[in-house]
Amino acid sequence: MRINRIAAATALVAALTVTATACGGGSTSGSGGGDNSAPKTLTYWASNQGTSIENDKQVLEPELKKFEAQTGIKVSLEVVPWSDLLNRILAATASGQGPDVLNIGNTWSASLQATGALLPFDEATFAKIGGKDRFLPSTIASAGAAGKDPAAVPLYSMAYGLYYNKKMFAAAGIEKAPATWDELQADAAKLTTGGKFGLGIEGGNVSENVHQVFTLGKQHGADFFDAAGKPAFDSPNAVAAVKQYVDFIAKDKIAAPGNAEYANNQTLSDFATGKTAMMMWQSAGANLKSQGMNPEDYGVAPVPIPAGATGDKAVKSMVAGINLSVFKNTKNLDGSLQFVKFMTSNEEQKTLNATYGSIPPVKEAGSDAAFSTPDLTTLRDVLANSSAPLPQVANESQFETLVGTAVKNLLAAAAAGKPTTDDSVKAELTKAQQQMPAS
Repeated sequence: MRINRIAAATALVAALTVTATACGGGSTSGSGGGDNSAPKTLTYWASNQGTSIENDKQVLEPELKKFEAQTGIKVSLEVVPWSDLLNRILAATASGQGPDVLNIGNTWSASLQATGALLPFDEATFAKIGGKDRFLPSTIASAGAAGKDPAAVPLYSMAYGLYYNKKMFAAAGIEKAPATWDELQADAAKLTTGGKFGLGIEGGNVSENVHQVFTLGKQHGADFFDAAGKPAFDSPNAVAAVKQYVDFIAKDKIAAPGNAEYANNQTLSDFATGKTAMMMWQSAGANLKSQGMNPEDYGVAPVPIPAGATGDKAVKSMVAGINLSVFKNTKNLDGSLQFVKFMTSNEEQKTLNATYGSIPPVKEAGSDAAFSTPDLTTLRDVLANSSAPLPQVANESQFETLVGTAVKNLLAAAAAGKPTTDDSVKAELTKAQQQMPAS
């Protein structure tokens, strides 16, 4: 299930001013007392993955009952909307009053890790939940800064794919999905006719913009941060990547100008209703089904790459998904780790990821037949073999907000008919870089 964390990402600036001594978790009401040898209750903040808060409760509560039957530990569940989740986490780190276990967007991992609030998953801690090797390496790479013990474990994973409308392709005489950007531009030009467009983008969505230009950045040889962790937003390679994305509207005219304002899944709706022929989206099967589109009506291919690209220049997706964390000072550590072990068990991974249309980050669970449909097979391969995590730096969320907003501004200007040049792109990215706080 694709998630929207635009407003939440801006709040993480404040988190990095919180010292480790102020960080906390494990509310009194949910701690089950101070006896870790026999915990009775724990609290869990779950992110909204389903169609509604109530839908998530319907999905999760039967599973939590299973955990209680197995362990005797009662879980107090709260499903928190994405619009509120990060602010709730920050308040918990500052006050010391929060849940025992919680979901976080995986792109927040390094930023929240820097506050000192989350339990590090060192080798001994991983052993308590079944071991680190059970997880896909790409998903572990999105659980904290390189060289440090992860601050979370992967729970639900996703990857971007190129979704294409089979009927529209056939009508245009296109026999297969494009594998390179030149092929995509040629196909999209054929499909842009009669008020319909070849490609849909979500240009008003700050997080979506970052996800897309990060992948293009890797393909252009840009990382947005240098080896020392300093911002490099306006490097020539980063400028080229952002310009390629903006040019879908500005120069190539294969995406509708109105897409510059899209921020609430309108791109998905346009694809489901045949207004656009292609879109780049995270694990969209459940969303498309809810919009009345049948799986046989569309195909999923990897996001295109430059012709002949290899290595990092052949990255096709950022590592998307949800991680599971434990507050470091929980009064219910044993129970919390038992819960993490339960939620990442093969059985629960199969059950929950199948329900939400996501990909199990646990390797054995992901090999189940339920995740072998054509679309998920493609996305699983991308996640395992050609994805990369967003920069795992303390200021990652500020990067998302500032660069995502710069791209949004550039797309809005392009939609208004203003020229998009290397200089105009560089100016927006330089402005974004100048607003980054010191590391």
